[in-house]
Amino acid sequence: MGRKTGERPGLLSNSGRKSVLHGRGERENQTNHVQIEPDQRRRGEVYYGSQTARRIPYVCGCAEPGRRFRAGVPIQRRACPCRPVDRGQERHGIMDRSKSTEITNVYDSAAVRPVIPADSASLFSPRSESDWTYSHHPHIAFYKERLYAIWSNGRVNEDDAGQRVLISSSDDFFHWSEPKPLVDTTMGKHSELVLTAAGFHRHGEALTAYVGQYEYKPEHLVGGARIGGDHGHTDTSLYALTTTNGNDWSEPIPMGVPIIPNHGPQQTRSGRLIISGNIMYPYTDDPAGLSGWVKTGIYPPDRTEGLCDDSESFWTVKEARGWPVGLCEGSFCETDDGVIRMLLRSNSDKLWVTESKDDGEVWSEPRPTEFTDNNTKFHLGRLPDGRFYYVGSPDPTPRGKRNPLVLSLSRDGAVFDRHYILRDEHCRKTFAGLYKGGEYGYPHSIVQSDYLYVIYSICKERIAAVRVRLDTIL
Repeated sequence: MGRKTGERPGLLSNSGRKSVLHGRGERENQTNHVQIEPDQRRRGEVYYGSQTARRIPYVCGCAEPGRRFRAGVPIQRRACPCRPVDRGQERHGIMDRSKSTEITNVYDSAAVRPVIPADSASLFSPRSESDWTYSHHPHIAFYKERLYAIWSNGRVNEDDAGQRVLISSSDDFFHWSEPKPLVDTTMGKHSELVLTAAGFHRHGEALTAYVGQYEYKPEHLVGGARIGGDHGHTDTSLYALTTTNGNDWSEPIPMGVPIIPNHGPQQTRSGRLIISGNIMYPYTDDPAGLSGWVKTGIYPPDRTEGLCDDSESFWTVKEARGWPVGLCEGSFCETDDGVIRMLLRSNSDKLWVTESKDDGEVWSEPRPTEFTDNNTKFHLGRLPDGRFYYVGSPDPTPRGKRNPLVLSLSRDGAVFDRHYILRDEHCRKTFAGLYKGGEYGYPHSIVQSDYLYVIYSICKERIAAVRVRLDTIL
């Protein structure tokens, strides 16, 4: 697709989209004063925090209750033994490792896991090589008595130029509408963009869908298609589209954060929204999730300027931090003590974790857990009875197989010791394509009425879903 002369490349210039603008309005970026209680910051361990371009508050572990520090009001060193740092730099705090909660799924390769009864549905399956044969990154939502699903859809390869985002809906779970582009193939500066489905958020009468974008630099393309390796990304950014009826969607609205999310915004107990990324976890206190996003995460504080969060950049953060593994694709749960645990894929056989004790503003140094993983994305949530759950592929071997798809349960958000098989049938890839490994991939879930819904990809070609009655999850 071409673009009009003088248009800014990217989603905002996608003049070919057939959508109706509903209530789009520019919102001021929201910034909130940070109130630091004395027990929230102690010295001893590095924390990583957020930064806002408008105002940089200063914090330290010796802050008096209720005291606020703002840019332009320096902290005198003689009055404080902690060095003053801004929210984008290292924090001095403490998290006693001897008291850290061990996170585990008590994995036993010999254990027998029951297959839980579940309904299943097929949303999309390519019929021939002339179809777009790559589908991945699915997300599901419930809105105005219908289920909605979005996913990334490419011609042949994973995350190639021209990738678009499809949408489908259903009023009964079993029958889904013919998928159509939510955002179609869009031209960038040098080539077609890579668009990625990035989740939903429902607020009031509106449903919001998020779409990430980046573009490959010309030297990383051959004949308009990506070459091997995840390199050469540029213009990484996040957009949102809103609807008030499920049919007509607004034009893309820029979110002002350079991220390709792993999951869409998730609400904490305070009402704050946090996006689970790789090394960046933006938050906002705008309940609509359309403005005021503040960057924070586990990236080096001196790299905040110009840093983005996508499938290339987290590897550069790995090298900068000296981690033995590349941390990415987070999903979090908040326990009853207010601790937010962001579990992370580590591209090894164990998940890692970083924690926040201040509603997602600063994050602890990541550490490995005893929760096994098959080198894949997963999703965390909470059931109405208070139990936490995980959906993913925890069997560490064979590496990359991503089978079975498992539901694991925990009463405390740390020890996941009850497991059910959601899907374990063997699946085969039908069409060729770059990086199309694994069987059950990248699940996302919601709880709605009497069911737990889980959507996932199959061999990165098909999109399917299961639903499980809550009263069968014992």
